[in-house]
Amino acid sequence: MLSPTRDPAFGQRLGATLLLLALLAPAFALTGFNPFVLLRQDTWHVWLGFVAGFLPPAHDADFLAEVLRQTVTTLASATLGLALAAAIGLPAALATSRALDAARLTAEPPSRWAETAKRSLRGLLVALRGVPEIVWALLFVRAVGLGSLPAVLAIGVAYGGMLGKVYAEILESQPAEPARALAASGAGRLARFAWAALPQALPELVSYSVYRWECAIRASAVMGFVGAGGIGQLIDTSLKMLNGGEVSTLLLVFLGLVALTEAISRLCRLALDSRAGTAGIAVAAVAAVLGSWLWLRSAWPNDAFDLAALGRFAVEFFPPAHDADLLANAAHGILETLAMSLLGSVLAFVGGALLAVPAAGRFGVMLKGLSRLLLNLLRGVPDLMWAALAVLAVGLGPAAGVLALTLHTAGVLGRLFAETLENAAPEPERALRAAGAGRFSAFAYGQLPQVLAQWIAYTLYRWENNIRIATVLGIVGAGGIGTQLYLALSLFQQQTAATLIIAMLLLSWAIETLSRVLRRRMES
Repeated sequence: MLSPTRDPAFGQRLGATLLLLALLAPAFALTGFNPFVLLRQDTWHVWLGFVAGFLPPAHDADFLAEVLRQTVTTLASATLGLALAAAIGLPAALATSRALDAARLTAEPPSRWAETAKRSLRGLLVALRGVPEIVWALLFVRAVGLGSLPAVLAIGVAYGGMLGKVYAEILESQPAEPARALAASGAGRLARFAWAALPQALPELVSYSVYRWECAIRASAVMGFVGAGGIGQLIDTSLKMLNGGEVSTLLLVFLGLVALTEAISRLCRLALDSRAGTAGIAVAAVAAVLGSWLWLRSAWPNDAFDLAALGRFAVEFFPPAHDADLLANAAHGILETLAMSLLGSVLAFVGGALLAVPAAGRFGVMLKGLSRLLLNLLRGVPDLMWAALAVLAVGLGPAAGVLALTLHTAGVLGRLFAETLENAAPEPERALRAAGAGRFSAFAYGQLPQVLAQWIAYTLYRWENNIRIATVLGIVGAGGIGTQLYLALSLFQQQTAATLIIAMLLLSWAIETLSRVLRRRMES
């Protein structure tokens, strides 16, 4: 039997916990979020009454027909938007990838002009992906009007920046020998791409594109909150009319849509193992893009692609406003956004960890299935939809944003945490149990130390994402700098909006840099 001894690291862990709580105190003050209110009996009565309003789901024929039409619009917007993103991202990757540089493959000296051009293009890609896609949708709604076109353009622009970066990284991760041989024989950059890099990278490029299509469907589904069509617009309308039955039906349809796209994604990844499967994916992709174009084009105005109008709209954002009151309000919005993201991420870490233990099968098959179902529900509903529901449940303001981020991120982290528990070596825990340690002590000292660093890394990564998400939750009234941006665009104050968008970009860049530094220190 083990003799009871004092944990030598107890003081260090307690100090770290108290320091974290001290850092969180200003975040609680800024957001007004009180987690203990959620445990009160009267709060649960309100929540149960709120949930009861969603039952039974609406199922009349006219409503279901409209739901079907908007679901197809959501799928078409995501598909056509991703095609536009690939048209932006693939040429950008071809131009910027170091895997195709003659200076890297041969002794040829680098061209100063070419290097400057590539750095400028990389900076443009950073700006495209740095603005959240729903903010792009909001901008395009103001520029070209309501409907599905802003969703297509927003996905194309935002995801074009993402695809350009990731495609270039995929090309750079391939063996350099084939491209080096072609470069030595005098082949140009395009030939090195077509005959050396592309054949090696094609499966990974297709796999990532399919993953991005899943993400595009989720993004397209919530763009209706800013008037960009699709199933999100129906959810926004039903929420504003407090029609819980319709909201319930729409959420069920959306969860089914997410499950369908994940199944299609798995089939595509399996098909990549053969040439016939890869050819089938290509044919299906072309057919999907053409079908999406035909479905959406009839609803677009004839002058939808008026580049002159888009140019005039863009000019209205310059110069960005810089008066003292605006900068002070923007700073407060940034702090509120940071507080929302930090609190939401920390609370999601706790919730995800608690759900991950049964989801990893430590308490039987039944609890494993129930906890995984709950995790799928939490992460399946987009954060913006959670925010809209949280606003109805707890009122306007950043507290609703904290709750929305907590619920969605707990689902994401819980699934990741459960997988790390399943993959951890069981021997240390078994040895402690054999030596007489209790079940909790064996888990805490045998298995948890193996996964804790990975859990923290996952949480830091999700914090980066939550920063971007928190900047737009204000669109549905959940606080942060997104509320100021939505108000500025609603009042046609484009120069004010430009300042706020710049603040979003700077915040995203600063958090990404900080998170990267923290991860490197953890790895060293």
